[in-house]
Amino acid sequence: MTNAIINRLQLDLVELNQELKDVEAQKLVQWSADTFGNHLVMSTSFGIQAAVMLHLVTSIVPDLPVIWVDTGYLPTATYKFAEELTQRLKLNLKVYQSPISPARMEALYGELWEQNDVEAFNRYDYIRKVEPMQRALKELNAIAWLAGLRRDQTQHRQGLERVSKQEEIYKIYPILSWNSRDVYQYLTAHDLPYHPYFDLGYVSVGDWHSSRPLMADDTDERNTRFRGLKQECGLHLPQTPEEAESLDSSSL
Repeated sequence: MTNAIINRLQLDLVELNQELKDVEAQKLVQWSADTFGNHLVMSTSFGIQAAVMLHLVTSIVPDLPVIWVDTGYLPTATYKFAEELTQRLKLNLKVYQSPISPARMEALYGELWEQNDVEAFNRYDYIRKVEPMQRALKELNAIAWLAGLRRDQTQHRQGLERVSKQEEIYKIYPILSWNSRDVYQYLTAHDLPYHPYFDLGYVSVGDWHSSRPLMADDTDERNTRFRGLKQECGLHLPQTPEEAESLDSSSL
């Protein structure tokens, strides 16, 4: 199935979301596999509850390409957790990284995460996360992307539907309406591990320099990421052509 064929389908997202809004997560994954075939991928960050989506999806589509954007700044525990899940679930893992090494990036731009500036974080995220993901989607000829976003995670995600479109890629969110209890019950029912940082008080974990444990006075769990300056790293946000051109020309 080619992009041209998908475009001719002209999927009616309003009607589609009416039909799919209440279907079980497993059924939505199966619908995605039936609809997009070999042009379907999923992503993972190997975060706190990554095992849920990885197990749920690969139980239905075992050989599905799983994209992991390795920033080069992840905690040691994340790399070990990723290896554990990859072996246990026999993941068809596709690892993508920035063409700019961490050392080169720091030489050119400094430690962007220390600049306490949203623009610096945006540049960092584009170099280390967004560009590698865009390249992965292109090289894997992806038309649709399964992601484990949940509405209770960020303000942006509260407005998402089960099926959406980001640029030219269809996005499907099987566990969008799940809460922390649903996640815990799934992990327990299938005897799945969570990221070891959970025991250290983390509710979300990304790069070592931009994640911290949840504190008693935190009013928003997402404040534990990106120094509280932003909620999204950019992977799940559309970019305007002007933003993409500006970041691309100055970063790569």
